[in-house]
Amino acid sequence: MASRNDPDSFGEAAEAAGGYNIPVFTVSEIAQALRTTIERGFPRVRVRGEITGFKRHTSGHLYFRLKDESAVLEAVCWRNAAPKLGVVPEDGLEVIATGRLTTYAGRSQYQIVVEALEIAGEGALLKLLEERRKKLLAEGLFAAERKQPIPYLPEIVGVVTSPTGAVIRDILHRIAERFPRRVLLWPVAVQGAGAAEQIAAAIAGFNRLPPGGPVPRPDVLIVARGGGSLEDLWAFNEEIVVRAAAESQIPLISAVGHETDTTLIDFAADRRAPTPTAAAEMAVPVRTELAHRLTALEARLIGAAHRSLERQRAELRGLARGLPDPAALLGQAAQRLDEKSTRLQQGMRFLVEARRTRLHRLHLRHPRELLRERKATLRGAARALKAALEARLRAERDRGKHDTTRLRHLERRLGSALDRALGLARRDLSTRAKLLESYSYQRVLERGFVLVRDARGQTILRAGATRPGMPLSLNFADGRVPARVTGRSEGARPLVLKKPTPAQGTLL
Repeated sequence: MASRNDPDSFGEAAEAAGGYNIPVFTVSEIAQALRTTIERGFPRVRVRGEITGFKRHTSGHLYFRLKDESAVLEAVCWRNAAPKLGVVPEDGLEVIATGRLTTYAGRSQYQIVVEALEIAGEGALLKLLEERRKKLLAEGLFAAERKQPIPYLPEIVGVVTSPTGAVIRDILHRIAERFPRRVLLWPVAVQGAGAAEQIAAAIAGFNRLPPGGPVPRPDVLIVARGGGSLEDLWAFNEEIVVRAAAESQIPLISAVGHETDTTLIDFAADRRAPTPTAAAEMAVPVRTELAHRLTALEARLIGAAHRSLERQRAELRGLARGLPDPAALLGQAAQRLDEKSTRLQQGMRFLVEARRTRLHRLHLRHPRELLRERKATLRGAARALKAALEARLRAERDRGKHDTTRLRHLERRLGSALDRALGLARRDLSTRAKLLESYSYQRVLERGFVLVRDARGQTILRAGATRPGMPLSLNFADGRVPARVTGRSEGARPLVLKKPTPAQGTLL
C-alpha cells in the first residue's frame, strides 16, 4: 500500500485509480508532500535577484523578496544566520542568495531560506557604493570642517587591522625606522562576515579609553588593510564603519588597499594614506630630519639673537652720543643743591630773628613781677581806703552822727569787696602765669630737648659755632650740666648770633 507521505506513491495511486477512485488527502498532507518534493529537488541553490520589501522583524528574523523581470521569490533569513550574511540587505540591491528552497504551508507559498548573500557583480556594488556615498555626504559626514589635524609627534599610535597580515609588520617596521613610538594593535577581521562590526567596535573602543588609564589612549589611529577586490574591501564601505570613523575624537588615518582603491572610510577619515606604509609615515616624522631641523633652527635663533644684540648695541651707542655728560648734570644739580641749602639756612636765621622780635614785642613779664605790682597796688588801695574810712569816722564823730551799726555794716561790705577783688586778681594772675609758662622754653626742655649755652651764656644753635675745647653748659629741664667740646664736625661753619637781652630772656 502506498504511503501517504511518499510523493511517488501518491502519484502512482492517483494514476491507478483512473481518476475515479482518487484518495482523499488533507491540506496538511498535501503541503507536507509538496515541501518534501521541493526540498529534495533543491537541497542547495544560488538565486540571483533584486531585493525588495526588506523587513527586519522584532524577533531578529529577516524577510524580503528576490525578483527579476518576470518572477518573485519569497526569502527568509533566520536570526542566527543574519550576522553571517556578509552583506546587509537593502531594497534595490541586486544580490546572489545562497540557501535551500522550502515551502510555507501557512500561505501556500514556496521560499528560499537564505544562508549567505553576496553582491551580484561589480557594477551593482559600484552603484550601491555611489548611492551610499551620496547619502553619507548629504548627512555631512565627509565635511572638511570635521577633519582634525594629525599630531606632529604622537606618543601612542593605535592600529586597527588584522594581526596576521603583512600590513601590521609594514607599519611597525616603518614607525621603528622613522621615529620609534609605542604602538597599540586592536586585532580585527578585515573582510568577510562580521568584519565591519569588528572594525567599528575597535575605533569606538580606542575612543572610550580614558586618558591616564591603565591602557594608554592613542594620540592617532591608523585603520589599515592590504589590497584586494571591491568585494574584499567592502567592509570599509559599510555605514557602521564610516560613521565610527567620522565620530572618532582621536585623529584617524585610513590606509585601505592600494593607491587606486577608494573606500567610504577614506572620505570620513581625517587623512587618507595611499598605503599602510604611507600611513605610518604620516603618523610620525623622521627623527634624523627632526634633529637636523632643530639644529638649523637653533643656529638661526642664535644668529638672530646676535644680530639683534648688535643692532641694539649700535642704537645704544648712538643714543649715548646724544646724551649730556652725567658728571656735568650731577655738578649742576650739586650746585643748585648748595644754593638751596644756603638759602634755607639764611631763611631759618631770618625766621628765628623774626620770631624773636615778635616775642619781644609782646612785652611779656614774669608772673612774680606782676604779682608784686598787683600786691603793691592793693596795699596802696587798702591804705587809702583805711585813711578815708578813718577820716570819715572822724568827720562823723565831729558831727555827732556816728552810727556804730552802720559802720560795722560798711566794714563787712568792705571786707567782702576786698576778698572778691583779691580773688579775681589772683585768678587773673594764675591765667597769665599759665600762658607765660606755655611760651617758656622749659616746656620744650621737658620733652627731651637740651639748651646749649657757651661760657658767656650765649645760646649755641649750630655745630659750626663750636670749637674743640670750648666749655659748654647743657640746660636740661631739671638742671644744668657742664660739658666741653672734644671735636668738630667736618664742613661746619661758625655761626655768630647776637646775645639776647638778659631782661627779656630767650625761648630758643
